[in-house]
Amino acid sequence: MPGTPFPLRLTEEEIAALLEGALDDLLQRLARRAFHPVGVPGGGDGQVCTGDTGPAEALARLHLLVHLQRAADRLVDRAAREAAEAGAGYPQLGQACGISRQGARRRWPGLVAAPPHRPAPRTSRSPR
Repeated sequence: MPGTPFPLRLTEEEIAALLEGALDDLLQRLARRAFHPVGVPGGGDGQVCTGDTGPAEALARLHLLVHLQRAADRLVDRAAREAAEAGAGYPQLGQACGISRQGARRRWPGLVAAPPHRPAPRTSRSPR
């Protein structure tokens, strides 16, 4: 991301690939904890079927991804609040999220305190 206020070690594409792989691994572990094995009455031995078992496994994965997305949204909101408390403004929040300043302002209205109002400097006018 050009002009990011933090140093990147990986490209955006590498970060995306890294996260997708990590999330796939996480989903497999969470599925083993959250769901009974597909197609095994009574839960079986705790292993989640990874083969083609019809819609049940895909729907369970979708269900976990929706929970993950909601959790990520909560964490994004928390991180934005922490960044604003540390002094970041809407332009920086937007840039970090890949959205515009206005998009950040719409997503988190009132999160960034408005700068104090300063009266316009007086100009001296010469009397005519």
